[in-house]
Amino acid sequence: MSTPAPLFAAPDVRREQRPDGAVLLTSADPLAPHPTSVVHSLRQWAQRDPEHVLIGERDGTGGWRTVTYAAAVAAANSIGQGLLERGLGPDRPLLVLSGNSVDHALVAFGAMTAGIPVAPSSVAYSLLSKDHARIKEIVALLNPGAVFAEDSTEFAAALEAIPGPLVIASRGSREGALPLAELLQTEPGEAVEAAFAAVTGDTVAKILFTSGSTGLPKGVINTHRMWAADQQAMRQVWPLLTHQQPVIVDWLPWSHTFGGNHNLGMMVTNGGSLYVDAGRPAPGLFATTVTNIADIKPTIYFNVPAGFALLVPELEANPEFAQAFFSRLRLVFNAAAALPLTLRERLVAVAEKTTGAPVPVTGSWGLTETSPALTNAHFAFDDARCIGVPLPGIELLLIPEDGERYEIRARGPVVTPGYYGRPELAAESFDDEGFYRTGDAVSFADPDDPNQGLLFQGRIVEDFKLTTATFVHVGAVRTNLLSALPVLADAVIAGEGRAFVTALAWLNPAEAAKQLGRAVQAAEHFIHEPDLAKHISAALRALHTGAGSSMRVERVLLMANPADLDAGEITDKGYVNQRKVLGNRRYLVDILYSDPLHHAVITADGGKG
Repeated sequence: MSTPAPLFAAPDVRREQRPDGAVLLTSADPLAPHPTSVVHSLRQWAQRDPEHVLIGERDGTGGWRTVTYAAAVAAANSIGQGLLERGLGPDRPLLVLSGNSVDHALVAFGAMTAGIPVAPSSVAYSLLSKDHARIKEIVALLNPGAVFAEDSTEFAAALEAIPGPLVIASRGSREGALPLAELLQTEPGEAVEAAFAAVTGDTVAKILFTSGSTGLPKGVINTHRMWAADQQAMRQVWPLLTHQQPVIVDWLPWSHTFGGNHNLGMMVTNGGSLYVDAGRPAPGLFATTVTNIADIKPTIYFNVPAGFALLVPELEANPEFAQAFFSRLRLVFNAAAALPLTLRERLVAVAEKTTGAPVPVTGSWGLTETSPALTNAHFAFDDARCIGVPLPGIELLLIPEDGERYEIRARGPVVTPGYYGRPELAAESFDDEGFYRTGDAVSFADPDDPNQGLLFQGRIVEDFKLTTATFVHVGAVRTNLLSALPVLADAVIAGEGRAFVTALAWLNPAEAAKQLGRAVQAAEHFIHEPDLAKHISAALRALHTGAGSSMRVERVLLMANPADLDAGEITDKGYVNQRKVLGNRRYLVDILYSDPLHHAVITADGGKG
């Protein structure tokens, strides 16, 4: 019996201490040579394993529509030729309104094959928005040569808001729209091959939009070098990728860097298969995810904490599903925010119960501006905040903040050269040495051993002071709260300019129903469940033991409505935008601090309004 390939490479971090207290961290393993672009990898796999499935999605019959590597390259060549013939090019990008799909992938790879940047936008901007303001701003910034909307009827309102660019659609009834089928019938010629030959590492592959704190879209330039280099770095720290072609079932949006760069790029670079999951961690949709996972049986599983909050209870309650999920799984990966420790422990426990062995649960850290991964925890760790060590080719500069915390900055081939059409933003984003200012804070898991990794300490801009002048580190408070209360899906921490710390929180519906023995009833803006309140109050009291005022959450209000992507309350990393939520829901913060106490506010001492 052959020995399985190792999952991880051992960390080997070099640490340079500077006289001013700053610390430079690098990997002792240099970044190895790699293809010019992920599209080059696509072509290589089409020659090496042409009939292997690249991508699949459910068809109208409940089966899977799949496209092989060879078929994908053929489609990309035709689409690329057709786009060039219609005037698209390096300065006339392709805007994509649709969500993840086979056709989305083919159109995107067709554009990139022809050296045309692809700009996937959040579906929420098109389908959930009432005024389509962000789509209008994006179009004004990009001046796209064409817009792909898989169903021109479904996206009719958004398309009406941005008249002008050529519309390409797989289906629908929009007059004048170019059918994708027509593009697929284009005979590839010298134009597309010449354009592909001209692609270099500096060629723009994608423009990914991130709103930041202002809410205005910023088009982050992602070059082919950034994407390809990041995937090569991952291959070096995850040897399993070079020994087994991975298979994933994934819902994470391609308009965000986690799903669109990290996950999709990993499949293409390593000859893997991505099955598009039409489900997601939301009421009424997660059952689709369960069905898809059981059918495909992934080898690696990616998700964010909200997804694991629904997955773990399902694994615990459904042994048959757990057996399918773990049957060939090598690795579980969490990103966007720390996975609460209790949830991680339960995931490991259900894996051991199902298979007799624990499943490694790991994660990393990065940004849209870094394609995305800068660090990876390719080793065993216990602290849920661990984001790992720098990837090969990455330089991390840690600038002392306060106590044991550092501001983290990054430099290397995966870092963006700037923002599309807004050069002034790049000037603000880099320091004098060319390091990108991430705005995130970290500390060392072990100050004496950098190989034990870094701990994420939150966004620096989120931290605040109480009226007592006590400084509150939001990331640490939030992690402690969520780890102690699995019934909470997420939370934002309030208290700036106040006397004590409070939290606005969202329930994990599955965990809350389990706790209550029934479904949760919600009012218009908040949830008031006395039995649940007792449970949360007891947890708050336990958290207070030995904690100072900066770590003590005194009050919690359960919100009925979760963070809203269209309102800018969810960042491109899938992380809740703390300040945006607090600003949008100021009236709920006022309820937290009302006197007399509002009846829906949960306190550590069990007080009632």
